[in-house]
Amino acid sequence: MRIAICDDEERYRIELKTTLEKLLINADYNIDTFDDGNKLSVSFAESPYDIVFLDIEMPAVDGITLAKRIRARSENVFIVFLTSHIEYALEGYEVNALRYLTKPVDIIKLKEVIKYVQDKRGNSKQIIIKEDGEEILIDIATVIYMESENQNVRIVTTDGEHTIRYNIGDFEEKLKHDGFFRIHRGYLISLSKIKSFSKGDVLMEDGTMLPVSRSNQKALKEALYSFVEESAF
Repeated sequence: MRIAICDDEERYRIELKTTLEKLLINADYNIDTFDDGNKLSVSFAESPYDIVFLDIEMPAVDGITLAKRIRARSENVFIVFLTSHIEYALEGYEVNALRYLTKPVDIIKLKEVIKYVQDKRGNSKQIIIKEDGEEILIDIATVIYMESENQNVRIVTTDGEHTIRYNIGDFEEKLKHDGFFRIHRGYLISLSKIKSFSKGDVLMEDGTMLPVSRSNQKALKEALYSFVEESAF
């Protein structure tokens, strides 16, 4: 789970991050902090967050304006406002804010927010790509495999295909904890979309047969068994 905290007051950033780290001790998460809304906006465009905690009153760009920018990029991000002035609550309806938390944040209320988000998002995660000048969010649960094509990457999903200028190695790094495996220099696959596999090939859910390099055959088998065992719980 990717979390962003944006507040121009350092003590509140540190306090919230520390509290979140205590609540998420057994979870897979990453927390980035920002003292300026424009910095968060740039970071979100590169890789979306699952939850953003936004202070409403900030000098460079206020939380409501920032939330509108973020919501325009993603309908799935959870937005939580941090404020001492509950009268701002009505404006939050415009960006479908999950909740308002007063500062300093109450740990019980924060725990409720985290539990709600975890229950809602389950194991889903998204990546953002830019195709033909348009930014698109892709749920990784729909990705079957990715293929390297010179300087481009072809992303094959259950909903269609996308070709973007990207490095497949960067996708491998981003998705290494999400059930993806590099079977070959040119292919990154979703373990959940494997239909069957033999010594040198793997049959994917869409009927595509992909080659598995000799050096990766044993590692693929181990990764697949491990993935199946973890998914059973």
